[in-house]
Amino acid sequence: MSEDQNKRVNEHSKDEQLEQYRADNSGKKMTTNQGLRVSEDEHSLKAGVRGPTLMEDFHFREKMTHFDHERIPERVVHARGYGVHGHFQVYEPMTEYTRAKFLQDPSVKTPVFVRFSTVAGSKGSADTVRDARGFATKFYTEEGNYDLVGNNIPVFFIQDAIKFPDLVHALKPEPHNEMPQAATAHDTFWDFVANNPESAHMVMWTMSDRGIPRSYRMMEGFGVHTFRFVNEKGKARFVKFHWKPVLGVHSLVWDEAQKIAGKDPDFNRRDLWETIENGGKVEYELGVQMIDEEDEFKFDFDILDPTKLWPEELVPVKIIGKMTLNRNQDNVFAETEQVAFHPGNVVPGIDFTNDPLLQGRLFSYTDTQLIRLGGPNFHEIPINRPVCPFHNNQYDGYHRMTINKGPVAYHKNSLQNNDPSPASEEEGGYVHYQEKVEGRKIRQRSESFNDYFSQAKMFWNSMSPAEKEHIISAFCFEVGKVNSKDVQQQVVNVFSHVDAELAERVAKGIGVNPPPKDRESDETFTSPALSQENTVKTAATRQVAVLADHGFADEEVKQLLAVCKEAGVRADIISPALGTVKGENGTELEASATFLTADSVLYDAVFIPGGQRSTDSLKARKAAKDFVSEAFSHYKAIGASGEGKELLTLAAGTESGPGLVPDGNHEQFLKAVAEHRHWDRNI
Repeated sequence: MSEDQNKRVNEHSKDEQLEQYRADNSGKKMTTNQGLRVSEDEHSLKAGVRGPTLMEDFHFREKMTHFDHERIPERVVHARGYGVHGHFQVYEPMTEYTRAKFLQDPSVKTPVFVRFSTVAGSKGSADTVRDARGFATKFYTEEGNYDLVGNNIPVFFIQDAIKFPDLVHALKPEPHNEMPQAATAHDTFWDFVANNPESAHMVMWTMSDRGIPRSYRMMEGFGVHTFRFVNEKGKARFVKFHWKPVLGVHSLVWDEAQKIAGKDPDFNRRDLWETIENGGKVEYELGVQMIDEEDEFKFDFDILDPTKLWPEELVPVKIIGKMTLNRNQDNVFAETEQVAFHPGNVVPGIDFTNDPLLQGRLFSYTDTQLIRLGGPNFHEIPINRPVCPFHNNQYDGYHRMTINKGPVAYHKNSLQNNDPSPASEEEGGYVHYQEKVEGRKIRQRSESFNDYFSQAKMFWNSMSPAEKEHIISAFCFEVGKVNSKDVQQQVVNVFSHVDAELAERVAKGIGVNPPPKDRESDETFTSPALSQENTVKTAATRQVAVLADHGFADEEVKQLLAVCKEAGVRADIISPALGTVKGENGTELEASATFLTADSVLYDAVFIPGGQRSTDSLKARKAAKDFVSEAFSHYKAIGASGEGKELLTLAAGTESGPGLVPDGNHEQFLKAVAEHRHWDRNI
C-alpha cells in the first residue's frame, strides 16, 4: 500500500468519497439513464393522438421499469430505520487493550454512519411503539469498515441463533390475519415467551420504560454480545460495548407513546432530523467493559450468555471516546435503506467469542443482504464502500462497479506476481485470535446458560417505585390483549419466578389465577445503573410549548424565550391560530402551531404566561385546557405566571405540586424541565 493510500482518514474523507455519487438536478436538462437528453416527459409515444402506446418508446419503458423496481425487500426485522452521519474520536490511546487503529489517536476523526430503528414493525409503522430499538454504527476506518451492530437493550430474548427465526415468527404479525402491526400484544409472542423462559430478562427490559424512548438522542446503545479486544502483544480481554447518550436516558409514558403514534408517527426520526438541521449535535460516549481471560469464570453468570449483562457495579464501564452525529442523510433510500451492517465486519484488534447467538449472526447478516441488495456487490454501494482501498479476486456478480483489469482473478499466481497478495500481521493483516477449542460435536447448551431469572430479578430490584409501576402496567396492557387464557396464565406463572408481587398484580390485572407462592428468584443484587432515575438530567434540547393568545404578557414571554434560548431549550408559541400574536403592550410573536396542529404529547413541558385577555381566551377553549391537563397527567413540568395560573388550576385542578412552577420563576421552571418527569405527582 502506498504512503498516500496509508495516510490517516479524517472526518471529511467519507463525504469526499460520496461526493461523486451525489446528484443535484437544479438547472439540469433531463436525460435517460444512458445520458440521452429527453424532449418530452408528459406523454408517451403513441400512434396518433388517441392511438395505442408504441413499444419503441424507450424513455417510457426505462422510466416505468425503474419505477417498478424502486423498492427492495425491507428488512425482516429493523425495517423501520433512520440514519445520520458523524464522526468518532477516542479520548486516549487504547494500545494497552487493542491494536485497532481507530482507537489509538485522539486527533483522528473516524467517519461514522448510524442507523436507529425499531425491531418488530414494518417500514411504515410508527416510531413510538413499545419495542426494542436498533443502534447500528458503521465506522469507516483506515483498516476497513467496522460495524458495531447493537440495540438499546444490553441483552436479547434468546441464547442460540437457531431460535431467531422462531422468535421473529412469534413477534411479527400473526400470519393468518397479518395483525397486529409493530406490537407484541398478541398470542403468539407471549406464547413464545411463556414456553421459552430464557426470554424473561429481555422481556423485563422491553416492558420497562426502555421500550418507549423519548428520543434516539436520549437512548443507550449496547453491543449485546461479548467480543474480544486483542492488543499488539496478542493479549486478549473479553469486552462489551456501550453507547452512553450525553443527554441521559429518558423515556415516554405509555399513554403518551400511543397518542404520539397517531399525532406524529415520525416523532423520533423528526426529532433527530430537526435537531441536526437546526445546527444541534447528537452525542454519545463509547464505553467498554473488560474482563481478563483468567477471570472468565469468576462470576455467577456465564459472560458469553447473550441473555445476561455484566452489572456495571461489578465490571465498571470505561469511557474511551465520543461519537458526534452532525449531518443528515441526503437520501433515505440510498443511505438508510441500502446500508448493510454485519457484526462480522471487524478490524484488527477486535475479535469474536463463542457466544452462540453471535456466531449465528456472523452468517445471517451477509445472507440477508444478498437477497435485499441483489447480489454480492453490496459493499460497492456508496454508503457501504470503505474509505480505504480494497483489492481481492472476487469478481463480477450483480451490480459490479469495479472494472478489474488484466487476466488474473485467482490466488496463487505468477502472471501477476501473486498480486493481490495476503498481508502479514505486521502489515495490518487480520489474524484471528488463537483460542484453543476442544470438544465433541453436540447439539446442547452449556448448563451455565440455564439460569433464566436471576438477572430478570436483578433488573426488577434496580427499578424505582415509579418504574416498577410502569412495568406492571405494561404487562397488564400487553398480556391483557392476549386472547388465550391459557397463555395468559402461563405468562403469569413464568414471571412468578422473577417476582411474586409483579406476577400477582399482573394476574389480578388480566383476570387469571394468582401464581403459586414461593417461586421467585432469591436474587438480591441491585444495580443502580439500570434505573433511568440515575441518569444525566438536563434541560438542553428540550421543547417547551408556550400557550398564548392576543393580550399575553409581553415582557414575561420575552424573558422566558431568552432564558430558554440560553439554556438550549426550544420554545414554541402555541396559539388558537397561526400568524402574528400581539402582546398586551404591542409585542408581536409568530405562532409556531395551533391547538389543532400541535399537541402536548409532542412537547416536554408547558408554560402559560400571564395576560388576562390571553388567559380568558385560552380558558374558553377545550383544546387549551386539554393541552395542559394532558401534560399534567404525563408528569411533565408546567410553568405559569400571573393570570396564566388560572388556566393551570382549571386544567390540572391545582396550581402547586411536583413539577408545577406557578410563580413565573424561569430558572425553577427549567430545573423542573430538566427532571424530565415528576413521578411523585399525585394523579
